[in-house]
Amino acid sequence: MSALLETSALTVTYGGLNANDAVDLRVERGKLVGLIGPNGAGKTTFIDAITGFTHVSSGTAEFDGQPINDLNAAARAHLGLSRTFQSLELFEDLRVRDNLLVAAERRQWYSFLNDMLRPRAGQRAYDEQVEWALSVVGISELADRLPVDLSHGQRKLVGVARALAAQPKLVLLDEPAAGLDTAESQLLARQLRSLLSHDITVFLIDHDMGLVLNVCDDIYVLDFGRVIAHGTPAEVRSDPVVIGAYLGESAGEAQAREGTAHSSHGDRTGSTNGRVR
Repeated sequence: MSALLETSALTVTYGGLNANDAVDLRVERGKLVGLIGPNGAGKTTFIDAITGFTHVSSGTAEFDGQPINDLNAAARAHLGLSRTFQSLELFEDLRVRDNLLVAAERRQWYSFLNDMLRPRAGQRAYDEQVEWALSVVGISELADRLPVDLSHGQRKLVGVARALAAQPKLVLLDEPAAGLDTAESQLLARQLRSLLSHDITVFLIDHDMGLVLNVCDDIYVLDFGRVIAHGTPAEVRSDPVVIGAYLGESAGEAQAREGTAHSSHGDRTGSTNGRVR
């Protein structure tokens, strides 16, 4: 299967320190790929580099077969790259639907011509994209509510829906489960797996190990900016390097038991609230 996103020796340097150090990573189409690692390992920096929010010092990144190092964030978004942010900032005075509409309306230089010739066609398309994103994430009933009236878990789902409103090819989610309780994390897991059936590839960063180990097809582990392990959830869970650097012996054993229990029931979308600090 061809890679939708691929990096080769991607390095991001801040003041002589490599936040990302020669990262080689592939995200194949139709897969849910995870990136885990301790705080400060360089996970968010990697997403920033891929989406054009920070400068790549060396190495290359390709998206859908096209080099993207020299493209700005807006150009990358137009190619089909979308993301969420750790700090979930919604427009509090706009309805949920309107929050998504802002993200859906990716304007091009020729958009004004379309607006002149077909004044309502573009708006109808944006409205349809918003309704689709709300439906996929399962929050259509929240469309007319204000963000201030939502729970933390609901706001997180709005953030995911907003990233989907432009119907991207790849969505990069930066800790979408942070602060969620077990039930909310389980709901999020189901929604993330459902995205694959809508031709959206998912790249997930999160500290909720129950979530990552049970929903991802493929996982990379980052430590001090370098990839220290890569494989299936089972392979990563039992990797002694990962256990020593990130999970810890007892955590690794616990996650192994949880993963086995989920697998025996054929449930890949379950989650636990076991979190690694």
